[in-house]
Amino acid sequence: MKRQHKRPGMLALTAALGLCYISAGMKTIFRSTVWLAMGLLLGTFSEGEMQDPVEPAPLEEKLGQMLLVGFRGTTVQADSNILRSIREIHLGGVVLFDYDMPSKSYPRNIVSPGQVRELVRNLQSAAAIPLLVAVDAEGGRINRLKPKYGFIEVPSAQHMGEAGLQENHASYRKLARQLNGLGFNLNLAPVVDLNLNPDNPVIGSLERSFSPDPENVIARASAFIEEHRSLGVISTLKHFPGHGSSRQDSHLGLVDVTSTFQDRELLPYQELIRAGQVDVIMTAHIMNRKIDPANPATLSPRFLQTILRQDMGFGGVIISDDMQMGAISRNFGWEESLIKAVQAGCDILAISNNARTYDERAATKAHSILLAAVKGGRIPRSRIDASYRRILRLKQKYSLVR
Repeated sequence: MKRQHKRPGMLALTAALGLCYISAGMKTIFRSTVWLAMGLLLGTFSEGEMQDPVEPAPLEEKLGQMLLVGFRGTTVQADSNILRSIREIHLGGVVLFDYDMPSKSYPRNIVSPGQVRELVRNLQSAAAIPLLVAVDAEGGRINRLKPKYGFIEVPSAQHMGEAGLQENHASYRKLARQLNGLGFNLNLAPVVDLNLNPDNPVIGSLERSFSPDPENVIARASAFIEEHRSLGVISTLKHFPGHGSSRQDSHLGLVDVTSTFQDRELLPYQELIRAGQVDVIMTAHIMNRKIDPANPATLSPRFLQTILRQDMGFGGVIISDDMQMGAISRNFGWEESLIKAVQAGCDILAISNNARTYDERAATKAHSILLAAVKGGRIPRSRIDASYRRILRLKQKYSLVR
């Protein structure tokens, strides 16, 4: 049976931002199927469009799929805590790092290509629903897969923004091929923040931005996405709605861009969504009090539901930036911020377990917090069902779930 859903046109974003989108009047046809026939489902849905029956899975499993968590170890044993989390709470994803921040030491998860392949295989072998296995592989300084460990060199985004598109495609094809060969299926990149403040301590100064020009950023991000998709690797646009104009580092504390944010920072998201190139978007822990005076974007229904879902028509997966970063943990409390992020519209909560402290039970603790919030009525079950559908559709699209 086929059903038609009219995709919302680009509405006025907000009076504060002064953006106006032209309604495209586009229609997308979706085929409704039962759980075992997910492979026939095409396209994505906004929150209000998801009318098909809830997949027959327990609440505990759905919540587990909404967590992407870091852990320590270059190998795993049968009794490893991360494997228990994968088996017992159906953990949806893991993220690997080379450096362990709490202990200020190497290695954490990454030593060599062969070791990483074996680690990923062992992690996946414990999962009833295949894991999203993530890594930060932007290029330049933000690349966990460094040449000194035997991985390929990837130029920084700033370099790629100045290079020709042919070089972009060639470099990102090599990167995607490497990720695929290692077993990674989720790259937490590309950065589509505009380089509006070259002295920005977390974006511009680290050469993480392609350019201050949104059209240039769109072209480079498009090349990145195309090459990753061709090899079965999911890309993640970040950091929504834009971290490029900031003057502070959200790893350390709350960042306010109310006076520096520019309308054009939203253009890469708008245009790449319109082109059908976006599967996952990562939120930024930034405040823009003109839009939401009380919450950073990660915790804001205004940013995630109104602007990203409704106005921009994004129906894919929203993943938070690390929920243990100082901007969140020092201002809202970890337990409360997890609940608020899901209420706001995050589908996956990223918990690096690689900030100030390490907790081997971080995954199960986060799972328990969300479970209690749902059972206590703070988070509607429909909110969990919507995220679960999006996550499984993403995994099906990339042949993780059949």
